[in-house]
Amino acid sequence: MGVLTRNNVKVQDQDAQPMLFAHGFGCDQNMWRFVAPDFARDYRTILFDHVGAGGSELSAYNRTKYGTLRGYADDVLEICRELHLEQVVFVGHSVSAMIGVLAALEEPERFSRLVLVGPSPCYINDGEYPGGFTPMDIEQMLESLDDNYLGWSSTMAPMIMGNPDRPELGAELTNSFCRTHPEIAKHFARVTFLSDNRADLPKVRTPSLVLQCSNDPIAAHAVGEYVHRHLAGSELVLMKATGHCPNLSAPAETIAAMRAFLGVRANRVAS
Repeated sequence: MGVLTRNNVKVQDQDAQPMLFAHGFGCDQNMWRFVAPDFARDYRTILFDHVGAGGSELSAYNRTKYGTLRGYADDVLEICRELHLEQVVFVGHSVSAMIGVLAALEEPERFSRLVLVGPSPCYINDGEYPGGFTPMDIEQMLESLDDNYLGWSSTMAPMIMGNPDRPELGAELTNSFCRTHPEIAKHFARVTFLSDNRADLPKVRTPSLVLQCSNDPIAAHAVGEYVHRHLAGSELVLMKATGHCPNLSAPAETIAAMRAFLGVRANRVAS
C-alpha cells in the first residue's frame, strides 16, 4: 500500500513551497477547510489523514508503530519523501504540533517553518509544570473513553471546542470524533494524553509559531508560554479565539497570524 493512499493524501498540483497540514485527535483533514484554501495561491498545500481517521486506510493501523507519537511523525516524513517535499511549512493542530516537532527533529533540513496550533508537550501537571491535568484526571478520562467512546465524545467534544454560543461547532467536532474508528481513537487518546515531549522542545531549531487560544481547556495559556520559552527563536501569539480549535472557530484570525509569521501577502480571508 502506498503512503499517499494509506494517509488519504490530497495534494495541490503546483510548483510552490509546500505547506503540510496535520489535524488533531478525533479530527481529519476536513478540519482545515477554512484555512488551507487561503494559502493555495502562495503554497503547494498538502492535506492528509492520520491512520485511523477520515479516509485513511484502517488496515494500515499497527498498535506497535502507533504506540508513540513517533509512529505518526514517521508517516509525516514518509509523505514528505514520497512527494519530494523540501522547505516544508508544517501546520499542526493539537497533538499534531508535537508530531511536527518530532518530524522536524528527525529531518530538520526538510522543514522551513513550524506552525503549532494549541500545542502541549505534556498534558499532566509535573511539579511546576502546568500541564492542566492531574494523573487521576487523565486516567479517569481514559477510563471513561474506554467504557463508552460515543458517550465520551458527545460530552468532551463540545467542551474541547468551547464557544458554547455556537453549538454547531461542538456538534461538528462530536460528529468527527464519532466517525473515527473507536478502538484506534482509544489507543490514540492514550498515546496523546500520556505523551511527554518537553525534552524535545529545546532541540528544535526550525523557526516556530505558537498559536495559543484564550480559555483553551486542553492547552492553557501557561502551556503555550512554556512551549514558547523552550523553543528557541519561536513566536507566541495569544489569540482572541477561545477553545481549542481556532481552525474551525476563528479561521480568519488563524490565517492572519500565520501570514504575519510567514511574511506573505494577505489573500481573501475566511469569515
